[in-house]
Amino acid sequence: MATTICFIIWVLFITDTVWTRSVRQVYDVNDQEDWAVHDFDCPRECFCPPSFPTALYCENRGLKEIPPIPSRIWYLYLENNLIETIPEKPFENATQLRWINLNKNKITNYGIEKGALSQLKKLLFLFLEDNELEEVPSPLPRSLEQLQLARNKVSRIPQGTFSNLENLTLLDLQHNKLLDNAFQRDTFKGLKNLMQLNMAKNALRNMPPRLPANTMQLYLDNNSIEGIPENYFNVIPKVAFLRLNHNKLSDAGLPSSGFDVSSILDLQLSHNQLTKVPRISAHLQHLHLDHNKIKNVNVSVICPPILPAERDFFGYGPHLRYLRLDGNEIKPPIPMDLMNCFRLLQAVII
Repeated sequence: MATTICFIIWVLFITDTVWTRSVRQVYDVNDQEDWAVHDFDCPRECFCPPSFPTALYCENRGLKEIPPIPSRIWYLYLENNLIETIPEKPFENATQLRWINLNKNKITNYGIEKGALSQLKKLLFLFLEDNELEEVPSPLPRSLEQLQLARNKVSRIPQGTFSNLENLTLLDLQHNKLLDNAFQRDTFKGLKNLMQLNMAKNALRNMPPRLPANTMQLYLDNNSIEGIPENYFNVIPKVAFLRLNHNKLSDAGLPSSGFDVSSILDLQLSHNQLTKVPRISAHLQHLHLDHNKIKNVNVSVICPPILPAERDFFGYGPHLRYLRLDGNEIKPPIPMDLMNCFRLLQAVII
């Protein structure tokens, strides 16, 4: 029990570091006195708060071009403008940039000058959501840790796009126009430290191939995925959070072992076409199966066996705590065998 709690805490800690870095780490300046010698001229279109000299706020100003960025700037906010291009020149002195927010503009791939982004050697976070991109921009700086491209028109990932992004931990491609043919077997090669991959709300019919081995969070909701290949999860042995809600998964489309994967802690399969509860691992803690076509719960099939070597770890049985089955064809009451198997269950919704 203690081991499980420690593992969950570790997963949550890692997840938190994917979304945000330590404030002290990101905002740290090696020598504050160095900033005194920099030019503090603020672009007239923007706001430079005296209390935060490394930030430049240019959002919501109807800008059509990126103004020259002073060399002291680490954090650049340009969201919600009318910007169509990202040329090199405005960034020629911006060698310290860590964060760029260009969400909600009109940027196209043709408008991104080839070296404009790759020249930013210290950039960690790049936000390009709600633009007009049709492919993942490239080249990008090797330093990048988060790339947010949600709600564009991305349908292509050029070969080699991710080959040098070994520091990337989060890739968000949700709500684009990705089809299965957008991926090659080596598309994700180079993403050695990727932990969260979001490709929800695209047009995928198959699971994306050869995902990075360190992937812990995989979100594929709202696609048209019909099946999962046999042994698919062997390539991503650390996956802990798997979301496949609103797809077209059927019983025949699942691997023979179902989702009996010891790393998975949270499994979401709502709004699919399943008629049976799939096999699961004793490690699983949250299971969402609502709004499928399930008629009954066969406890003898879904209750994970506990091996003799694991009895100390599973002293109270399998770790399932939350089970959602509403929106199916199951009628109460809950089978007592279900409660006898999953003695740690805290909520069952039918």
